[in-house]
Amino acid sequence: MNRIKVGHVLNSIGGVDVSLRLILENVNTEKFDHFVIHGQADTSKLYLDKDSNQIREYKLPILRDISILNDIRSIIKTITIFRKEKPDIVHAHSAKGGLIARIASITYPVQILHTPQAYSYLSTNNAFKRKVFLFIERMLKRINSVLVASSLSELQRGIKEVGYTKSNTELFNNSILPIPKSPESINYNVSWPSDYICTVGRPSYQKNIEMMVEVVREVKNTIPNIHLVLMGVGEYYPNLESIKKLIDEYELQSNITLVKWIDREEIFKIISKSKLYISTARYEGLPYSIIESLAIAKSCVVTDCDGNRDLIIDEHNGYVIKDQNVLDMSEKVIKLYKDQKLRLTMERNSLKLFRENFDLNNNIGIIEDIYQKYTSNS
Repeated sequence: MNRIKVGHVLNSIGGVDVSLRLILENVNTEKFDHFVIHGQADTSKLYLDKDSNQIREYKLPILRDISILNDIRSIIKTITIFRKEKPDIVHAHSAKGGLIARIASITYPVQILHTPQAYSYLSTNNAFKRKVFLFIERMLKRINSVLVASSLSELQRGIKEVGYTKSNTELFNNSILPIPKSPESINYNVSWPSDYICTVGRPSYQKNIEMMVEVVREVKNTIPNIHLVLMGVGEYYPNLESIKKLIDEYELQSNITLVKWIDREEIFKIISKSKLYISTARYEGLPYSIIESLAIAKSCVVTDCDGNRDLIIDEHNGYVIKDQNVLDMSEKVIKLYKDQKLRLTMERNSLKLFRENFDLNNNIGIIEDIYQKYTSNS
């Protein structure tokens, strides 16, 4: 039986990189053959399949932000690679991967499955830029494009705002493998107290870390020794200096620890030993850090945005805070921090929710079926 050849196009950083690797390392190697087109500077780690074989990769000048010259070069080179590899189907990840793959497919017709992992037009509070980015998505969706949403919220946004028809969408929830409980100590220079809360989020507009600092400031009035461990500082951090200034202004140096990018296994350990997980994101696709928190059986307090609301059920496995309300979030953090019985109940609910909805062992067949479906339709 001939294997289905799947091409992947992306700027492989953060959750987008995690998503691709989880797919490549778990799909059936007897049915699928893959190649990856990604940025020259985004990752140096090899892509491997389920049998630990190296996957073919092509490095192009694909950048996260708009770069007209580099984007044109990447599109031209992607066309050349498509003609060489002759993919049966292409899976484009993120806004930039979607742009490059779909424009390239004009001259090499192939079905493009696009997974935004949070639409680009959500990444700015500038009304004009937002309209421009949304217009681009609406135009690109006409080019050989099927939306493969990473969450139900992303799927609904794709239909209501971008203009996809329901028949031209699929849902493949971001999913991970179960995380085994480990008694291992953290292989990191731990400088924070044993009682702490945590999060993973680069200082950026999306993650809204400023709000998180405001929350810690409020919580400190009730719990003076509250401590936040903020992981993920070091890969893409446009707001880092402003965050540091805010921490200094509020005199929270002893209440917040900034941790640079570390191995996922170490992140798991830090989350596991925390009291609870928080997120102040303005938008998400379906955040892996919260999925991981569910798999580790953690209760969470999160803002009400795409992705977050798909993972946290209010008053079931955590709290969902509307309108980025700092005082409400602070109160919920204090409540969970102090009430061990409530916290344990919500932790059990988190693990149950993970096992039922976001376990990759159960869900990997969904993306395999999607690949097969659109290959047979092409």
